[in-house]
Amino acid sequence: MKKYLIILLAAVSFAVSCNSTKEVEEAPLPMFWTWLEDLPGVDMEATFAAMHEAGIDGVMLHAVTEEDYKRDIEIAKKYGITVYAWLWTLNPPRQDRPRMLEEQPELFDVNRNGQSLADYKAYVSSYKFMCPVLPEVKENLVQRTKWLCEIDGIDGVCLDYCRLVDVVLPISLSYNYNITQDGEVFPQWDFGYHPAMLEEFQKEFGYDPREQEDPSRDAKWQQFRCDKITECANLMAETIRSYGKVVTASPFATPKVASFMVAQDWGKWDLDIVFPMLYTAFYTQEAGFAYDGTIENNRDKNPETILGVGLDTELGDNPELIFKKMDNAFKAGAQAVSLYTIAGLNTPELRARFKAYADSLRTVRAENGGKVPYEKVETVDLNPFNHTDIIANVERSMQRLAAGEPIHEFSVNGMVPDDPSKVYPALDLGEYELVKDGDRVKKYRVTDKASNKTFDVIFIVYGEVISGWDVRLAE
Repeated sequence: MKKYLIILLAAVSFAVSCNSTKEVEEAPLPMFWTWLEDLPGVDMEATFAAMHEAGIDGVMLHAVTEEDYKRDIEIAKKYGITVYAWLWTLNPPRQDRPRMLEEQPELFDVNRNGQSLADYKAYVSSYKFMCPVLPEVKENLVQRTKWLCEIDGIDGVCLDYCRLVDVVLPISLSYNYNITQDGEVFPQWDFGYHPAMLEEFQKEFGYDPREQEDPSRDAKWQQFRCDKITECANLMAETIRSYGKVVTASPFATPKVASFMVAQDWGKWDLDIVFPMLYTAFYTQEAGFAYDGTIENNRDKNPETILGVGLDTELGDNPELIFKKMDNAFKAGAQAVSLYTIAGLNTPELRARFKAYADSLRTVRAENGGKVPYEKVETVDLNPFNHTDIIANVERSMQRLAAGEPIHEFSVNGMVPDDPSKVYPALDLGEYELVKDGDRVKKYRVTDKASNKTFDVIFIVYGEVISGWDVRLAE
């Protein structure tokens, strides 16, 4: 454990103030969290015991009924764990979805082809997002928010699925759906074209965005969709705050990444604390993404919002990578962590190490006026060849492909797990030749003289961070 703390402390200067004006010194929020769903077959007592064992002091909980929440809250209290409700917003919770689809199909969003999510499948059957401009949708959001806030023992609410359908997927994840996007926006996944949305936009700007050659590059249309999502988020935030509860959210990785991918300009949301989902297994598959993303988030978040970070433990990465990811996030300015999910800490040994880490960071926070110190950095290095872990993963993938092994599959993150014990012949690479230089995608071609195979190496840049990579045999 000590080495992680040493890494953290060596990387930061003396205590610096957080950008937030929240009085965290007087009432510090829980620092280590997890999202948790109360599902049939889940032993909630054992799950909360595991959280306590790992030193997790907060949970963002999704349950079906008020009775479920009350039962879970009692268990959480026994272990000293704070409970926020995990609210599925524009994508209704599974218990409400069938009824709403049957009774109110007109509420659901529409893509550029005119297909409604009421009967169209976008990636997965559970994606049933509603149109954010409809008064009936806003009223639904307010009523569900009030219902949660009136449950005794819920101290805050986490907004999730407050967005549109992913206009593009992270590049590795796309293999799970057998599609190729490479930064290009296709109409079947481009949502926000509900008639009410189009009518409101045309009334304000005087034209139909569908008239544009590529509506995804229309700045007015993109910002308009983001603003409508922001209105929903802030409407719910106002409701939550009226009950004296804490407002948080789990948006996509960074404001700029999220604005493009799902119309979340979340730096404008009125949040007390935010946990952007910097799930490395979906993006660069290395811990540096947690650092780069947190730099951008610290710069672009609402200055009144405390910055947390959402990190994955069960989406394809080695669970032990969580310590390096946390080091990177705290080094860049994160003040709290939420795990997706506690299930990734799947051994007593891993939970013990996590608790030691969490206790040490809580001590650091207490010794520095209620904030984890960090060295403020404004910009991210966008040259992928300066990111040694990314290039190491890229070249390891070349070795695997040269040996005739697949690196992609239908899996949770689209990747075939690498066996680090396996040894491959050394590469003898020529020069990387830039063959496509776009604002979202950069593609290089390189030949391995040892295997006589040529590879296309793709780097994805959404927003202002390297947000993914891929290696393919050149055609």
